[in-house]
Amino acid sequence: MDIVFDHVMEKARKAKRAAEKMAGIPGAVRDSALHAMADAIMDNRAEIVAANAKDLEQSDRYGLSKAAVDRLTLNGSRIEGMAKGLREVAAFPDPVGIITTMVQRPSGIRVGKMTVPIGLIGFIYESRPNVTADAAGLVLKSGNAILLRGGKEAIHSNIVLASLLSEAAVSKGIPEGAVSIIEMTDREGVRHMVEAAGIVDLVIPRGGKGLIKTVVDLAKVPVIKHYEGNCHVFVDRTANQDDALNIIINAKTQRPGVCNAAEKLLVHSDIASAFLPRAARELLSRGVELRGCSRARALVPEMKEAVEEDWYTEYLDLILGVKVVDSVEEAVDHINMYSSKHTEAIVTSDVLSADYFVVRVDSSSVMVNASTRFSDGGEYGLGAEIGISTDKLHARGPMGVAELTTYKWIVYGDGAVRK
Repeated sequence: MDIVFDHVMEKARKAKRAAEKMAGIPGAVRDSALHAMADAIMDNRAEIVAANAKDLEQSDRYGLSKAAVDRLTLNGSRIEGMAKGLREVAAFPDPVGIITTMVQRPSGIRVGKMTVPIGLIGFIYESRPNVTADAAGLVLKSGNAILLRGGKEAIHSNIVLASLLSEAAVSKGIPEGAVSIIEMTDREGVRHMVEAAGIVDLVIPRGGKGLIKTVVDLAKVPVIKHYEGNCHVFVDRTANQDDALNIIINAKTQRPGVCNAAEKLLVHSDIASAFLPRAARELLSRGVELRGCSRARALVPEMKEAVEEDWYTEYLDLILGVKVVDSVEEAVDHINMYSSKHTEAIVTSDVLSADYFVVRVDSSSVMVNASTRFSDGGEYGLGAEIGISTDKLHARGPMGVAELTTYKWIVYGDGAVRK
């Protein structure tokens, strides 16, 4: 008897039945549920903090880095942020049932598309228990059901949050099982979820590269993902250097352990001698380790030598790769070769350089004179995000409620038959 398999399948089948019912739940009911979920979080803050404290007590046992502990922590502002995110999502227009591109055909039929829920979303994530609320809210708003599988390091927080969210949603008419969590943290649970073709309609993994690669390798259901965030900031020759300095400091140091933090700095050779030493002083004073090419190190001797592997690496730490380039074209070529297709930024006053960068960089988000840290569902006006996709099919970039729907063709006739 496989206890883990039985547990996962029981949860998945119940969630699948809930997903089938969710397709007919009115938008007003879903919105009422989201507000109730926000109330439940605010009314039970002490219980959430107590559960999170149990997880934090075990962080040394799991060897979590300082950045990972930060992602794991639920403080007052983050709890309030979860509730606020749910209310913001509730305020969005209903993404389900929208009919578009209705066309009258010569045969007499009218053909169009209607947005519909995807079904049962399997969500596999690590470390950040606050995304439990984000994911549940987005999935319910878009008429889906969700099966959550968090990491062992956040299990107490995740179970309490999922229970509160589920009870609140059910109290407002959402089918029981629409918000479900797999309580077991055995690795086999992930395999059973992603192999559940015909039950789970889509899997979204959110976490480290190792987790995501495991999910992709095992999956027998569709997966939307991004592996990592090797994000770049390019300071062009016409950049406002004060702006450029503020942007790179923010992009690197505000929260270095997240996927939209900058990992590489490219600087145009025309301004490198003026800008790089100044930027290096500020970055080094904030504890950032710099790893540079030979041209960058000639200007800043404190830099360590960058090796080929550095250009591919997502550090998720206070480490920054630095390279001097001779043109926007060289910067774009470097980014397209080494980036993870997540987020890239240019700082420039030249419209032509900005346009070239925006058109030619092949990443899911491209910034002009703004920090890479803005690559986020909340900042994009999505209320929250269930993840970021660097794929090119179905969804790309931060994923909100619209990205959790698909469509079906609908055809109207008046006794029409095909000749």
